[in-house]
Amino acid sequence: MSFSALTALLLTGAALPTVPAPVTVDLATSAGLTSVDGRWRYQDARIAAVTFRRPAADGQPGPIVAPTFDIIPKAGGARFDDSLWPSIAPESLVERRGSGRLSFNWYRLKFTVPKQIGGIATDHAILVFRTSIDDYAEVWVDGELSRAPAQSGGSVVAGWNAVNRLVVSRDARPGQSISIAVFGANGPLSAPPTNYIWMREAKIEVYPQANAAEPVAIERQEVNVEVVRKDPDLDRIVPLNLKMFKLAEGFQFTEGPLWVEAPGGGHLLFSDPNANRIYRYSSTDGLAVFREKSGYDGADIGEYRQPGSNGLTIDPRGHLVINQHGRRRVVRLDGNREVVIADRYQGKRLNSPNDLIAKSDGAIYFTDPVFGLPKFSNDPRRELPFAGVFRAKDGKVTLLTSKLSGPNGIAFSPDEKHLYVGNWDDRAKLVMRYPVLRDGSIGAGTIFADLTSTPGEDAIDGVKVDRLGDVYVSGPGGLWIFAPDGRHLGTIIGPRHPHNMAWGGPEGRTLFLAAQDRLYEITLNIEGVRAHAR
Repeated sequence: MSFSALTALLLTGAALPTVPAPVTVDLATSAGLTSVDGRWRYQDARIAAVTFRRPAADGQPGPIVAPTFDIIPKAGGARFDDSLWPSIAPESLVERRGSGRLSFNWYRLKFTVPKQIGGIATDHAILVFRTSIDDYAEVWVDGELSRAPAQSGGSVVAGWNAVNRLVVSRDARPGQSISIAVFGANGPLSAPPTNYIWMREAKIEVYPQANAAEPVAIERQEVNVEVVRKDPDLDRIVPLNLKMFKLAEGFQFTEGPLWVEAPGGGHLLFSDPNANRIYRYSSTDGLAVFREKSGYDGADIGEYRQPGSNGLTIDPRGHLVINQHGRRRVVRLDGNREVVIADRYQGKRLNSPNDLIAKSDGAIYFTDPVFGLPKFSNDPRRELPFAGVFRAKDGKVTLLTSKLSGPNGIAFSPDEKHLYVGNWDDRAKLVMRYPVLRDGSIGAGTIFADLTSTPGEDAIDGVKVDRLGDVYVSGPGGLWIFAPDGRHLGTIIGPRHPHNMAWGGPEGRTLFLAAQDRLYEITLNIEGVRAHAR
């Protein structure tokens, strides 16, 4: 059975057709839990009084603040720290927990995919988690709670004392770490019972697959999103009822998204540098491979972690421009022919062009860190002794700056008077701002945002701007939004960290998020600066 078919059945709650019986791991036993190096932790949840907004005329949250309630803690996120929660024995899952009557709780599980389960190799397997909570359950997988209209079961409540089943890995790999958070509720909620919450079962079903799963477009599913509002000015950008939707999944790593206008509606192009592909996505046509071997086809390709394309843009003449990691160059597509825009500086090969943007005069500005080289800064293929930011125009490649250790995301202000460049370096998580001079070079840079002290393994990746000059930054923990004067307005946190983004959609207010192995979208209150719109 394909992943798409299995997922669809699990989301709708339909019975599975006849398939080979899966191997099952009972996570409610010590033997089963040990076989996957698992650990259960537990914590009661509670209802907390908070404030929100009354609905306005359009049915969305309005200006009038009103009291309401929320659940504490919010423990579904992948980065939630449960280290202080007590560990519980798997055999104790059947113990009655919670305070009884109207009560809620959390069970959190972390486990590692072994090489084999029940004598069956787990490589590429589909893993399905099965549980039943007395009385209701919601299930988060690696920080994501996805749901679709009319859904019953899977990640959301299946019914009173019903079984929840959902895919937790569509293409498992030995050593893969998986986090599951199960939210339990006593019910019926309108007539709280005189009993307690307990877990009837917890199992992993393993469905073997012979080959690696291909990425898929899925039915548009709403997922969890959190907005940290630091400044009231964020309300003009981010709706109070922001929605995030998952569009596709199963990629190795998504990067370089680009919205392309086309007759009858546009589409999104984006890279998977690990898979050496460019994909095309649209809401009407779904997902397709746009270009194979998008960045490299050399005999030593097996040495590269990211041989493929990365950043994509469109020049003022409508040509697609591609940064190619493995070939270490920037090219323009003329029909199906690749025309080299930049591959050397002063006779030496570039490192691995990462992100890029086209200026209205036709110049291409791009960053060139070492991240696409197999051994990074220590790679013997490296010829330039620095990572640079460059400008390519009329066959000439000009170095703009070599002062950043990991130049990455790049964007112009709406009037093209300033250039923003993000730095991927744990020791200097900076967004730099440079004045753009009349000859196309840049002046002395200033630090626009310094996130070095912000915890998290992510530094600065993609950078984009909107029509009013607000700056959107892939930074530690999420998507950071800054006013043109550098004020941190807020941060959008979804299930996966977005490494890059692109404005698109019919009104230009949709922000597509290339988030690790997935593709998401959000719609904001403001139009963004799109590559084709200059």
